[in-house]
Amino acid sequence: MNDVPSPPAAPHTVGRSPVEPLPGHGRGDSGGGIVLGASLILIALNLRAAAAGVGPLLREIVHALHLSAPSVSVFASLPTLLFGAAAPVAPLLARRIGTEWALLTALVLLTVGCAVRGFGAAPALFAGQITAMAGIGLLNVLLPGFVKREFPHRVGLMTGLYTTAFCLGAAGAAALAVPLAGWFGGSWRPALSGWALPAAVATMVWALQLRPGQGTSLRGAPHFAGVWRDAIAWQLLLFMGLQSALAYIVFSWLPAMLQDRGLSSVDAGFVLSLSAGAQGVACLAAPAVAIRGRDQRAVTVGSVGLSLLGLAGCFLFPLSGIWLWAVLLGLSQGALIALALTLIVLRSGSPQATASLSGMAQCGGYLLASAGPIVAGLLHEGLGGWYPVFLFCVALCAAAATAGYGASRDRLVGGRRHIGG
Repeated sequence: MNDVPSPPAAPHTVGRSPVEPLPGHGRGDSGGGIVLGASLILIALNLRAAAAGVGPLLREIVHALHLSAPSVSVFASLPTLLFGAAAPVAPLLARRIGTEWALLTALVLLTVGCAVRGFGAAPALFAGQITAMAGIGLLNVLLPGFVKREFPHRVGLMTGLYTTAFCLGAAGAAALAVPLAGWFGGSWRPALSGWALPAAVATMVWALQLRPGQGTSLRGAPHFAGVWRDAIAWQLLLFMGLQSALAYIVFSWLPAMLQDRGLSSVDAGFVLSLSAGAQGVACLAAPAVAIRGRDQRAVTVGSVGLSLLGLAGCFLFPLSGIWLWAVLLGLSQGALIALALTLIVLRSGSPQATASLSGMAQCGGYLLASAGPIVAGLLHEGLGGWYPVFLFCVALCAAAATAGYGASRDRLVGGRRHIGG
């Protein structure tokens, strides 16, 4: 895997994006990199599980709490909405207390939020979900810059490993949601709160590696607002948001849609789990493929096209082939999220630049994506079917292909200069 930095290009030329570690960093190149990498993968297993475990139980939650259709749509949008809202906070928190301690803070929020959402009535459900998703939102932004800093020559490998881990976590959560509820007498509450346990394990493992005063801050990093003036950064933001909107429409509504088409709640949960598991395979492969070419346009647009085909199979084609379409959808969507995160690293020239670009792309992208589940729910409720939702997904795919094509060109945000440099 060729992650070794290329020499600086002449001004105003277009060349491969360099990967430049900060002096004195790069623990991933030493013996301690195995422990550090394993810890990051354990954290990543929790990045989507808390969100993916909700969809298969959504009908039971709505029935138990008597939620209105608008409330359900808002609840379904909370992951992406909070991912976006937390994104600009992450670089500020890292500058204040150091990246390592910021990661710990985010893990604590995730653990507490998961525990709270299974207790009490609707306010506890919403409060817990908001807290947990805010924690994940911080982790989403902090991890790419941390990986670039500590694994400067293994960026593609580590990005692939941690995106694979969060896809596998999502797959496990989707598959276990309904069985867990059954084991607890049919109650969805412990099935939601139970995801606090793996989050707590990740929190303790990470905390044991920290010492008072440890942690490298991002002092000297460019201001968060600086990247908002760059066209490539905006294309990355749009690509991140549009592919995430598609992903969270699937997480939120695919089980309900399949149940309306005739599948049981258990089978619908397993279909979502299979799709999420297939994402893990693509997450591992996509970064390795992406960094080998001069740019990533072909693999990006091709992945969007396969995602559209997978969506068509799930929404429109006979249920006899649903397992095949679920795998295709998972492979393509896994490739898309892995590509989005890899492009953030490839389009930036330093760990500080990666942190700022990651904050921008994930802040604006996830806020944009939060509209996806809401619009899908309102279309289904207002027009009384799933075909309008599929047409909405077609429009999202077309827009994602356009933005992804632009973001995949071989050039850095800010030209050949670092952001703010």
